[in-house]
Amino acid sequence: MRRLAVAAVLAIAGGAALCSGDAHAQLGQFGGANAISKDQPVSFTADSVEYQQDKSLVLAKGHVEAWQNGHVLRADEVTFNRQTGVATAKGHVTLIEPSGQVLFADAAELDQGMRDGILTAIRARLAENGKLAANGGRRSEGVLNSLAKVVYSTCNLCKQHPERPPLWQIRASSATEDAQHKRLEFTDAQMQMFGIPVAYFPYFWTAEPSTKRESGLLVPSFGISSHIGGFFAQPYYWVIDDQSDATFTPMLTSRGGPMIDAEYRRRFNSGYLTLNGSAAYFQHSPQGTIFANGLFNLDETWRAGFSINRASSANYVNDFHLGHVLGSDPSILTSNIYAEGFGEGAYSRAGTRFYQGLTSTITNSKLPVVLPTYQYNYFGQPDALGGTLSLETRLFNVMRNDGTNTRRGSLVVEWDRPFTGPVGDRWTFKLHGDAAAYNAGQFDQQPNFANVSHINDARALPQAALDVRWPFARDSGAWGTQLIEPMAEVIVGPNQGDSQLNKYPNEDSLDLEFSDANLFGFNRFGGIDRLQGGSRANIAMHGAWYLGGTALDGLIGQSYNSQTSPWLPSFSGLQDKVSDVVGHLSFTPASWLDTTYRFRLDHRNLTMRTSDVTASAGFGRYRIVAGYLYSTFDPYYFFDQPLPLPANSPYFTPRNEVTLAANAGWGAYRFDAFARRDLTDRKMISIGGDAIYEDECFIMDFKFYRRYTSLNGDSGSTTVLIQLTFKTIGQFGFKAL
Repeated sequence: MRRLAVAAVLAIAGGAALCSGDAHAQLGQFGGANAISKDQPVSFTADSVEYQQDKSLVLAKGHVEAWQNGHVLRADEVTFNRQTGVATAKGHVTLIEPSGQVLFADAAELDQGMRDGILTAIRARLAENGKLAANGGRRSEGVLNSLAKVVYSTCNLCKQHPERPPLWQIRASSATEDAQHKRLEFTDAQMQMFGIPVAYFPYFWTAEPSTKRESGLLVPSFGISSHIGGFFAQPYYWVIDDQSDATFTPMLTSRGGPMIDAEYRRRFNSGYLTLNGSAAYFQHSPQGTIFANGLFNLDETWRAGFSINRASSANYVNDFHLGHVLGSDPSILTSNIYAEGFGEGAYSRAGTRFYQGLTSTITNSKLPVVLPTYQYNYFGQPDALGGTLSLETRLFNVMRNDGTNTRRGSLVVEWDRPFTGPVGDRWTFKLHGDAAAYNAGQFDQQPNFANVSHINDARALPQAALDVRWPFARDSGAWGTQLIEPMAEVIVGPNQGDSQLNKYPNEDSLDLEFSDANLFGFNRFGGIDRLQGGSRANIAMHGAWYLGGTALDGLIGQSYNSQTSPWLPSFSGLQDKVSDVVGHLSFTPASWLDTTYRFRLDHRNLTMRTSDVTASAGFGRYRIVAGYLYSTFDPYYFFDQPLPLPANSPYFTPRNEVTLAANAGWGAYRFDAFARRDLTDRKMISIGGDAIYEDECFIMDFKFYRRYTSLNGDSGSTTVLIQLTFKTIGQFGFKAL
């Protein structure tokens, strides 16, 4: 920042053999780099320039402005003594760096080839809204700047009362700006908030605001946990080179012993690599984690990546709260290695996937290892007949220590031909085929529980469908637009019975939820290991009303099958020839309110089987979201044990939950809160909230989370986090877990 003054004034003096009274002096053009050099040409302007030969003085007066490679010096007057080498700038001295940093001073005196100097009444504007003021400063060897009576802050002063202290500031007896290492060092420093001292530091340093990466100690964290007691962590950040860095965080705990966490990050031209690991001696045994992620572009079509996440035990991850590294479901660790390619209308991926459970309700021996897995997808362009071909092929090998081992190859092909009738009716003719070949061992174990232990079999199911939709729309002027749309679909194909339960493994169709979202289509399962088949007709009535900013949209439908399907899950709504009634109703009376209701009714007596309601209301940053879910069964437990399920199976336990969330924001304040309650058990599931204040220089974040459900045998947990962020300085926080 100070090097601008050295270069600019020196270059002015080197070309100062000018006539008195010149209003503009052009000494050359800009160089090719931003660095200051006394050998580089300088341009400057002034109201007048005078050369006093008898005193060897060059005087530039009146709105003096000199610039070199983007560095700018402004002053009312600049004088250079060619005999002593002393340059003096007076009156409204301003130094501007290409980075945007601005330095103000009442006067500046520089000598020794402009490498040393003294400045008085310094005010500096740094990057990231940083502001620094000092009574005076000294420049040494062109690198270090010693400052006296220093104040630093990134806060703006109150416009109505600028005499009031900012929200926070650092006041120090002295400070040093190390231009070589890009940091500010303070001695005998106080941290003040609203002018009140809150912390004292005999010595304190921080990177200059313009510095993006700087090695050194980060702000420590401390708190208390019900599992590991009190804890203190001191991270250290290491800048290895321009492409890589690392963070080391040793932690001391009162009950869990010491722990060390390390993370390495590296960027490549073609991708990135992140390695995170931890180690501790916990619960009388060595413990550790490894989280590794990488992604690399091989060429314009192919890329390869991996995500490896493993831990020595669930208690270690949960008690030390290391799962935050994953940013996903804390109950299970998912790892994969893959290569994938993207083509025009095509996608291909090969890889492997494996899991590790982190809760006592998950048995790791029952979790699968998928090695290998391959898929290819293709979606073509319209052909000569106006139809579009799409296909998907998959190969996988699923291995379990405790459960079915499955090898499968499959192919799904579909051809669609849409066309429009003479009266606005829209038709789609579809041809669809599912084919798969299986080899499975331990077939009599979960999740299949078949009556044989080994199978080799193959299946194919061709189907055809004709879909018709006939929308009728009317514009009623002041009454808006109304839409009535009858919808029907006829599907024909071979029947599929309960024999498939003992002939084919089930890996991709473990979840079935019948709703208006999958009323139409060939298969209501998520995969092809279970196929409904048979001939059926799906019908629905869709209606909507649009009036200004108000919208009302609804659909109700049902399916009629040529045969019963007793092999389908109980309460699925699809076991009989006539399905349950499904539908939805959405109502948006204005931009500030949106509601959606989805339902499934028993086709015999129209009793409620599934009810899902969501509502969102609010303006701008103020919003409330509420939800209600009811289901007569819990599909998560359907494949836990052999069929038929006993009467006391958790599958028959109704789900009855309500959720409520709210968020608000005004000015610098934000607030978020949520709650979730199980109405069947009359117990809370979880609650939480987050209150944040943020302005140009400060962030205060208060988080609270309470879990009432049991995890690994505990009775719930509570997390409290208070975090203060002083921008450009660091974060200070306290955690209670």
